Amino acid sequence: MLQTPSGGAGQGAVATDSGLMSIGAVLNALRDEFPDITVSKIRFLESEGLVEPRRTPAGYRKFSAHDVERLGEVLRMQRDHYLPLKVIREHLDAVERGEAVALPRVGRQRDGEALTEPAEGATVARIGRDELLATAGVGDQDLEEWESYGLLAPLPDGAYDAEAVTVASLVVQLGRFGIEPRHLRAMKAAADREAGLVDQVVAPLKRHRNPQTRAHAEARTKELAGLAVKLHAALVQTALGVRLP
Repeated sequence: MLQTPSGGAGQGAVATDSGLMSIGAVLNALRDEFPDITVSKIRFLESEGLVEPRRTPAGYRKFSAHDVERLGEVLRMQRDHYLPLKVIREHLDAVERGEAVALPRVGRQRDGEALTEPAEGATVARIGRDELLATAGVGDQDLEEWESYGLLAPLPDGAYDAEAVTVASLVVQLGRFGIEPRHLRAMKAAADREAGLVDQVVAPLKRHRNPQTRAHAEARTKELAGLAVKLHAALVQTALGVRLP
């Protein structure tokens, strides 16, 4: 639950005469739900048009309770649905106009444009380098290190697929336990071997002359990937003698 100017974390940083919040107060209000939030990320979201705080004559940002709630929605949509900021901004703007719109999902790109699809559709979202850095709360040096170990890799146009957000978040979380990127090379190698096995199974379907059979290859790939992930998780839990909820 976000804490508003009426109380809670960061209350001392609120502008008492206007009820608006400083960027430090916003940071504190969001930190419980989004522990990786930073001032630079809030500024980045502002630069992308996701929120428009007021400015004092001296140029300081002042955020309303609505601004904070909107930031929370942006961060949730990034975290839970891996949506690019452009899609999030358009969706939230439509909601605020009173339009009845479903939560979009982002499909494969064509001619450089993201194609939004219904929630039940297949999704392959993309995210830019700056947005990935801001979302993960890391710097260029961290990302370059991860890339050097093969944990992340940009697409030919320099963007990243949406799953890069998940990978980056998990690498950061593991780092808090002293597990460094170089320790994760074995996991990446195992994932590559599992992906190669799935590719061997579906390769004949992808090469088939029948378009329907080729389309079936994608569904089969997802099914096999899901089974491989479940097996991997079960094997790790068995090896450690633990059971995750």
